[in-house]
Amino acid sequence: MSERTAELARTTSETSIRAELRLDGSGEVHVDTGFPFADHMLTLLAFWGGFDLRLTCDGDLDVDAHHSLEDVGLVLGQCFAEALGDKSGIERTALAKVPMDEALTEVVVDISGRPYFVYSENVLPPVIAGEEKDVWREFLKSFAFKAAINLHVRFEYGDNGHHLLESAFKGLGLALGRAAAVTRQGVRSTKGSLD
Repeated sequence: MSERTAELARTTSETSIRAELRLDGSGEVHVDTGFPFADHMLTLLAFWGGFDLRLTCDGDLDVDAHHSLEDVGLVLGQCFAEALGDKSGIERTALAKVPMDEALTEVVVDISGRPYFVYSENVLPPVIAGEEKDVWREFLKSFAFKAAINLHVRFEYGDNGHHLLESAFKGLGLALGRAAAVTRQGVRSTKGSLD
C-alpha cells in the first residue's frame, strides 16, 4: 500500500496555514494555531485517529478565532481527502461514542464522497475557552465539506464545555481512524465509486 499522506499550504488575508497529514501514522502531533485550546482539540483528533499531523496557523486572532478555525478545518479536510487517495479498501463508515467525565458525545462518519454535516449541540455553553461555541461548528462543517464526508456529531449530555468538546474530538479521531482503515479489497460501494 502506498503512503497515505498529504501536504497543503493556504494563505489568505485572514490566515496562513501549513499542514502535513499521514493517515497511517502513530499519533505524532505538532500543532500551533495560536489558540492553545484549538491545539489541544486538534492534537486529540490526530492522536486518537492514529494520524501524524503537523499544522501551523497564523491567523487574525486579534479579531477572534473564527477565521483560524474555519480555515484550519478547510485545510485539514482537504488533506484528509487527498491522503485517502482513491479510497480503495477503506472501511468507509464508523461510529464512536466517547465519555469525558460527565459528558458524552456520539460521532458518526461515512467517507462517502458526498459531504453532509449534522450537528446537535444544544448542551454546549455559549462560550468555551474564551470563544463563542459557534467556532467549533464552523471548524467541523469546513472539515466535513472539504473532506467530502458525511459527519454527524451529537453532544448527548454534559455540563462542562471543555469536556464536551474533548469527547467530540476524541470521538472524531476514533471514527475517522476506523473509517479510513484499509480492511478489504476494492471500494465499499455498490455503485463501485466513492465520488
